[in-house]
Amino acid sequence: MAENRHHSLGLSDEKVLEMYETMLMSRRLDERMWLLNRSGKIPFVISCQGQEAAQVGAAFALDREKDYVLPYYRDMGVVLTFGMTPTELMLSGFAKAEDPNSGGRQMPGHFGQKKNRIVTGSSPVTTQVPHAVGIALAGKMEKKDFLTFVTFGEGSSNQGDFHEGANFAGVHKLPVIFMCENNKYAISVPIEKQLACENVSDRAIGYGMPGITVDGNDPLEVYKVVKEAADRARRGEGPTLVETITYRLTAHSSDDDDRVYRAPDEVADAKTKDPIITFGAYLKETGVMDDEVEKKINDRIMKQVNEATEYAENAPYANPEDALKYVYAESQGDA
Repeated sequence: MAENRHHSLGLSDEKVLEMYETMLMSRRLDERMWLLNRSGKIPFVISCQGQEAAQVGAAFALDREKDYVLPYYRDMGVVLTFGMTPTELMLSGFAKAEDPNSGGRQMPGHFGQKKNRIVTGSSPVTTQVPHAVGIALAGKMEKKDFLTFVTFGEGSSNQGDFHEGANFAGVHKLPVIFMCENNKYAISVPIEKQLACENVSDRAIGYGMPGITVDGNDPLEVYKVVKEAADRARRGEGPTLVETITYRLTAHSSDDDDRVYRAPDEVADAKTKDPIITFGAYLKETGVMDDEVEKKINDRIMKQVNEATEYAENAPYANPEDALKYVYAESQGDA
């Protein structure tokens, strides 16, 4: 039997099975959304495939009762962990009135849900970083016990918002975890044309915080480093920059043709390191999961995906007159 790494991290067999199930739910929802897009039923998909281990491993290391997450557009694994449901995500894909993110106004991937402390994202990339820093500053000023966790791609780490946010967090020793999901491409621009340094984490020293690069295909390694960063933040020792090396197995979005900028062999090689497969293999090697348990998990997930799809497809669209709702203040008196 293989070495049981999760017990040494304080994770029970039940907890790692929950991690695996959340990763698999992210994948199956994403796969379904692609099929719906290609059949003309939903307008747009921006995929999490290949990045689930980084997302779920990190989110499980946080306190889901009090921490705030500011996810970027691929982070289905993070928002599922923090309480968003498959039905809610599918309502967003179909742009229906019940979509919790925006009532069907915004493209998918712009997550936001107040009750679960998922802070609304915006279309310009990296704007979530200074927001995370601001929330952490407010929490520190009010002496509240929470941290903020913000994610972004390696392309975003070149934006001014990242540098300003990281610098401010470092100066004020704020409880923020910056997590870069380095999937090697900023849409079509490869990493070697984005960074002059070797790693995104090399930038951390300039902001007075630790920087660490970790295998983003291994949810247990990501859990370990994010848990250490969270403990550090709660002790008042300031922010951490975590870089997870991962790979997106799909095109940038359903509107992108990745064949024009990366070789099929490269994608095929990345699929051999698919975190759904490798983490499933680890769970079998350690005796946590067998074929029967794996089938039960997959069957349960597919039932939920089917139910979410059916509900969202049949749910009503927003009324046309609701287009300006929440945009302008509404009169409380008689109109």
